[in-house]
Amino acid sequence: MADSTSATSNSSAILVPEILAGSFFANFRDSNNANFALKVIDKDSLTKKKLSQVKMEGEILSMLDHPLLPTLYAHLEVSHYSCLLIDYCPNGDLHSVLRKQPGNRLPVQAVKFFAAEVLVALEYLHALGVVYRDLKPENILLREDGHIMLSDFDLCFKADVVPTYDRRVHSKRMAGSMRKGGDHCFGPFSRRGVVEEEVVEEEFVAEPTAALSRSCVGTHEYLAPELLSGKGHGNGVDWWAFGVLIYELLYGTTPFKGGSKESTLRNIASSKHVNFHVMEGEDGKGMEEARDLIEKLLVKDPRQRLGCTKGATDIKRHRFF
Repeated sequence: MADSTSATSNSSAILVPEILAGSFFANFRDSNNANFALKVIDKDSLTKKKLSQVKMEGEILSMLDHPLLPTLYAHLEVSHYSCLLIDYCPNGDLHSVLRKQPGNRLPVQAVKFFAAEVLVALEYLHALGVVYRDLKPENILLREDGHIMLSDFDLCFKADVVPTYDRRVHSKRMAGSMRKGGDHCFGPFSRRGVVEEEVVEEEFVAEPTAALSRSCVGTHEYLAPELLSGKGHGNGVDWWAFGVLIYELLYGTTPFKGGSKESTLRNIASSKHVNFHVMEGEDGKGMEEARDLIEKLLVKDPRQRLGCTKGATDIKRHRFF
C-alpha cells in the first residue's frame, strides 16, 4: 500500500456528495494542493453479499500499482465504516463525455486512444489474476491530464495465472543492396533491392485462462452470453465487455440494446451477429478496422473469442491499434 502520510495530513474535505446507498465520496485536498477521493462505506447498511464485495474491492485496490488504475493511499476501518483514500479524477467519467458529444459518440481516433488505455489497464489486471467484470463508460474516470482510471472493483474475482511467453515467427521485408553477389547480413539477396528477414518475437502473456465463476454480476448491456447461461464464466467476459465498449464509443449505443432489460438480455443470448450502422462522415478505413475488432471480441463462444487465450497480446496485434 502506498504511504498515506502526505495524503492524510493537513487535509480538508471540500465536497461530500452522496452517490450510492450505503456509501459516499468526499474530495480532499492536502497541503501540497493534491486532490484525493475518500470513499466511505456504511457496512451496517449492506447485505452479506455486498459486504463481501466491499472486502474484495479493498483487496484489489491494495494490489494495484499502475498509472491507469487507482492508488490506495489509506484503508481505514472505523466503527461500522470502511474508508478508502484513492486518487481523485476531476474530469468525471467517459459516460458523461459521451453524453456531451453529437450522437453520443466519439471520433475513431479518440476511440482508439481510450480503447488502448482500457486495454492496457485490463492487461495489468489479468496479469494479477483479476477478472474485472464491470467494464462500462461510467467506470472509466478521467484524470486531470486526460488519461483514464478504471474504478469500482467490487465485482472482481481473483484466479490463478501462469505467465508464459508467446513466440511468433514472421518475415519482414526490408530494402536491400542492389549489387550482385556477396553475402547480405539481413538475409537472401534480391535483385529488386528487397530482402526478407526472419523475425522472431517473444511477448509476455499473463492471462487467467483457468478463471471460473458462476455468479451473474455486471451491467446488463455489457454481460457476456456465458454470464447469462449460469454455467460458469472466466476471463472472456472482460474481452466481450471491451468489444461492447468500443461499439458504444463509436455508435453511441450498445450493440444488443433492446426496448427493455429483458429484451436486451434476449438479444445478447440469441443474436447471431453484430449489426453495424452506417455513420455519416465516418472514417472508412478506421471504422472498417474497428468493426473487424468488435466482431472478433463479440464472438459468442469464449473459446473462439479474441483475447481469451493470449489476452491483450492478441488484441494489441489487431490492425485497429
